Amino acid sequence: MPTLTAHVALVPYATDITLDFLAELAEVSAALQKQITRDVGPIWDIDATVDMFTSLESLPLDYWPVIVGNEPIPDQALGIHLDEFNQPFALVARRPGWSITASHETIEMLVDPYGNRFVAGQSPDPEQGRVLFLVEACDPCEAADYAYTINNNILVSDFYTPHYFDPVAASGVRYDYQGQIEAPRTVLPGGYLSWRNPVDGRYYQLRDIDGNSQIVVLEEMARRGSIREAIDHTPGTPRTIYGGIPERTEPLVTVRTRAAGMRRLTESWAASLRGQIESYRRS
Repeated sequence: MPTLTAHVALVPYATDITLDFLAELAEVSAALQKQITRDVGPIWDIDATVDMFTSLESLPLDYWPVIVGNEPIPDQALGIHLDEFNQPFALVARRPGWSITASHETIEMLVDPYGNRFVAGQSPDPEQGRVLFLVEACDPCEAADYAYTINNNILVSDFYTPHYFDPVAASGVRYDYQGQIEAPRTVLPGGYLSWRNPVDGRYYQLRDIDGNSQIVVLEEMARRGSIREAIDHTPGTPRTIYGGIPERTEPLVTVRTRAAGMRRLTESWAASLRGQIESYRRS
């Protein structure tokens, strides 16, 4: 059966939209398109386009926008939301390493556009039995340490596969794209997993803080939007990706070094293309 194509747009939100900002958006958009087409799509059976537009006014009606703000956006507003017509959109702050956040939001928007998708499985708490896990494909492995690069210089988010909810671990099975999660329904440092216990009706999280796993109950669920939005904005839920990456973080230092090398290569290629164009003009 044919899959309906989804359309995602990276759009700037700023008073002064510079050429550097647009160039950065274009590079990240191209990397996200490659990630969705090559990595995410085959695993999650998703067909999607990712494009960059220069303003909200130029956005076609059937696109889900990932809005990248150069203006201050309150941290509590960052993440995925539903608009007045229940269509998803995401707000991302342009901070160091923001491409990881944009990748995270794009993947989760495509895997579960409306933020209410559950999968049943055995709870990490052995006393709870079978529970309902919220499908958030990037949260258990969201930390920058587990990101990878596209086009050699754009950091993107790791994500889990549908096998993440398998009942038991099995050899040779990949639970996340990078192969860093070793068993179903476990989280990496800095990540988390959320679920609803149908017996008591409460929501819980498995969190890994600096290598220490803990299960917490979400006592004060935020009352807003989808289940995903409510959980993501509940006090205590880890939101490390929204704060940006410290400038000296190894992944960011590595991609910047690569970017400098890439610049020399692309300048050489551009010079070659310009030379060929000029030869056609002269002839």
